[in-house]
Amino acid sequence: MVEVYRWSRLPISPDRFRLAALPMKSLIALFAFAIMTVSSIAADGPIRHVVHFKFKADASKDQIAKIVEEFAALKAKIPVVESLEWGTNVSPEGLDKGFNYVWIVTFKNAADRDTYLVHPAHKAFVELLKPSLDEALVVDFVPEK
Repeated sequence: MVEVYRWSRLPISPDRFRLAALPMKSLIALFAFAIMTVSSIAADGPIRHVVHFKFKADASKDQIAKIVEEFAALKAKIPVVESLEWGTNVSPEGLDKGFNYVWIVTFKNAADRDTYLVHPAHKAFVELLKPSLDEALVVDFVPEK
């Protein structure tokens, strides 16, 4: 038969039990800190921010041209952008799923990428983009040597 224990039957008082939980909380906090440190070390190098756009079927050539122009202008507007390249899909494989426009933005590190993401010029660009955008695909990576 399984016996159910109540606080009064535990060999330690509830107050002592709460104190015993403190080391576990410390271990959890230490583990979380270690994970954040490993993540920041892993991203402590150049970051490639790869952006793919699929435009809505009714997006005009003029709207898309304006978006391309404004995305390219972000390099001059946001100092943390190390380099910016873009182009359209030329793959013969047919696996693009409609993502025909691609940009690769390079940053010195993750902190610079994070600065870019909240920069007013980037936010203004996103607002310009939204009405014409069907879908975006964004992948960031640290290049392997």
